[in-house]
Amino acid sequence: MAWKTIKWPVYHLFAIALAVLMLYPVLWMLMSSFKESRLIFVTAESLLPDKWVWSNYADGWKGTAGYPFMTYIWNSLVIVVLSTIGAVLSSSLIAFGFARLSFRGRNLWFALMMVTLMLPHDVVLVPQYVIFTKLGWLNSIAPIVVPQFFGIPFFIFLMVQFIRTIPRELDEAATIDGCGKLRLYARIILPLLRSSLATAAIFSFYWRWEDLLGPVLYLNSPDKYTVSMALKMFLDSESTSNWGAMFAMSIVSLVPVIALFFAFQKHIVQGMATSGLKG
Repeated sequence: MAWKTIKWPVYHLFAIALAVLMLYPVLWMLMSSFKESRLIFVTAESLLPDKWVWSNYADGWKGTAGYPFMTYIWNSLVIVVLSTIGAVLSSSLIAFGFARLSFRGRNLWFALMMVTLMLPHDVVLVPQYVIFTKLGWLNSIAPIVVPQFFGIPFFIFLMVQFIRTIPRELDEAATIDGCGKLRLYARIILPLLRSSLATAAIFSFYWRWEDLLGPVLYLNSPDKYTVSMALKMFLDSESTSNWGAMFAMSIVSLVPVIALFFAFQKHIVQGMATSGLKG
């Protein structure tokens, strides 16, 4: 009885301590965005700034390389939106094929697709770069966006598991009513995939928004740079780095991510939970 009495406060104290530990780097970055650049690491042991420097946000918003920071946010949004649409739609269509269609070698192709989940991304960087160079896609968003329209293995796996929980009687009823395979996918399966689609969209948004390697490889013009590249440009190895402005814009760049998480956090849990079931 005594343990049941103290179980609730112990659990919550542990959860709060863990949350503080996980959020401390973000809190430190937030407080550092209000410090002078030269004092950020000198007074690193002090969380609160001695003098609040609000101009870091104004300086950071002016951007770098002659372009305002809004330009980089817009570039990132274009890439993120197009990539997310491509990844979600293509992955759902491929998952429908694996889960509902019968064709020769289906299990083999699904196994090969799953193997790619364990393939390090660095292994395919050089071949992809050579292909995109020959296609003339360098210094454009095509090498970053177009591959997303051919399915993402992780999303395909999640959606296949979810589709398998949908009763096949719905397929049979729709087929009797005259639905072909594409109409069955669009009218029956896709609406029922709402939670998995939301989960895939959220993950795709996060991955593309924070991606640095892709833009660094394929984008050469400053007017096409993304947020992650713009943040890197605040650091200068040959002169004084503007740490205050960089941290300020880092906080700004977190706003869309945090807003998306709180708006759709229930879909992440629901999508991951239901995708783990097998009918």
